[in-house]
Amino acid sequence: MYTALIATGAQVQENAPLHKLAYWRVGGCADYLVEVHHLETLQQVLALGPVTVLGNGSNALIHDDGIRGVVLRLKGELAGLEIQGTRAIAGAGMMLTVLLSRLDKAGLAGAEAFVGVPGTVGGAVVMNAGTTLGEAKDLVESVQLVLPGGELLQWSADELSFRYRHAELPEGAVVATANLCLSNEDVSARYVERQALLVRRKATQPLALPSCGSTFTNPPGDYAGRLIEAVGLKGHRLGGASISAKHANFIVNHGDATAQDIFDLIRLARETVLKQTGTLMTPEVKLMGPWPEDSFCAEET
Repeated sequence: MYTALIATGAQVQENAPLHKLAYWRVGGCADYLVEVHHLETLQQVLALGPVTVLGNGSNALIHDDGIRGVVLRLKGELAGLEIQGTRAIAGAGMMLTVLLSRLDKAGLAGAEAFVGVPGTVGGAVVMNAGTTLGEAKDLVESVQLVLPGGELLQWSADELSFRYRHAELPEGAVVATANLCLSNEDVSARYVERQALLVRRKATQPLALPSCGSTFTNPPGDYAGRLIEAVGLKGHRLGGASISAKHANFIVNHGDATAQDIFDLIRLARETVLKQTGTLMTPEVKLMGPWPEDSFCAEET
């Protein structure tokens, strides 16, 4: 596999540590960590077999035993930005913070949904990422996908069937680029609105410790953090991880956590809230590696 990957022109590292690439700073090694800089290379890599897309690692819980096979990161032109009036083509590997900075310099607004959201454009599409200022569905017009086997596909926003923190993609597909609809109106007012949101987040979220941000999506008409606090788990600690005493929907690494510590806290919060309130919370976290297939099943038993 190593020789075949090298032949595509990708940058390949064997037995690569992943903990420094994930926001929680936990996890084992990848058999192959592959950085892809060009669309053609991405097609060639996917033609070799299935991959795990790491992105920025902002919502990934990587198993302590690591990830078998190919772990993919998009760089180069697949993390670039082409602006055409009030439209833009963003590479899926582009950091959302970089996207916002580039749009600010171009005098464009419309991506407020991504303010303070860690991660990449591709991850934002897959998760329909957003804040109180909007969601990815509000500006994504279409995406370019690479299917297993290497085939290119263009999908519209309608075909993605966006819903809360979710988009429908073909099995095994990788987002390569996203076409964004932006605006050159009310740019200053929207910037002020963005800054106010960042100030609120800094005041209410535990940003000094490694975390993946919100652990659970908010149930309809309620807040995950409120539910976790209501069942008495705010501040609860297992090993080197704890449910934050500042915001109960954050699980933080105190410096010596394992992925298993974090996983166990997620299960504990989910099971306890279900038992005491009848609400089944949905994790935003993406499990990577040899976790049990029923880790986050539809109903806890």
